[in-house]
Amino acid sequence: MKKAIVFLLVIITSVNFTALSQDNETKESETKILISTDYGDITAVLYNETHRHRDNFIKLVQEGWYNGSPFHRVIKNFMIQGGQNADGRQDPGNKIPAEFNTKYFHKKGALAAARMGDNVNPKKESSGSQFYIVQGKIASNSELDSVEKRGGKKFTEEQREAYTNVGGTFFLDGAYTVFGQVIEGFDVIDKIADVKTDPRDKPLQDVKMTIKIIE
Repeated sequence: MKKAIVFLLVIITSVNFTALSQDNETKESETKILISTDYGDITAVLYNETHRHRDNFIKLVQEGWYNGSPFHRVIKNFMIQGGQNADGRQDPGNKIPAEFNTKYFHKKGALAAARMGDNVNPKKESSGSQFYIVQGKIASNSELDSVEKRGGKKFTEEQREAYTNVGGTFFLDGAYTVFGQVIEGFDVIDKIADVKTDPRDKPLQDVKMTIKIIE
């Protein structure tokens, strides 16, 4: 009987170790990108669950689409947006079906896809190249409570923790696809968000980027 119990424990331990290893492999297999600017570098991961956006972004990076392109729309305490080609083309012409995932939300550093408005884009399809990185701002619990009461939205504990401590743009959740997250270079986001802009939110001096795959 003791041998049977020991054998069972070995099996359980082995299963748990295998599951843990698989989780680690999943995390390690996420693609990492490096966005280099004159203000410093931003490192982000692309989520495997939003595979259409991931694959499209990787393709554009490998083709050099973003090299020399600017962050052309910058709004402090909101986000920094880029995506047009260095030669001025706003978009390669394709759209990507929305890939909303409640696991991924608009906390600071979220990498998300820009898109046309609902009036011309009811399916909320993403632009073929336009993206933004959230800076956002800190929200209070009372503010989140008010949103829940008005719209029936329910924030998870993880979301509340993020929005009330690191900040974000919670009002964009469920409307734009979040397909990645910044893991290093949050100070660079702040620096870019702080540049002077014209009335159309375009930086007075170009903030150009180069993006490459690093893992």
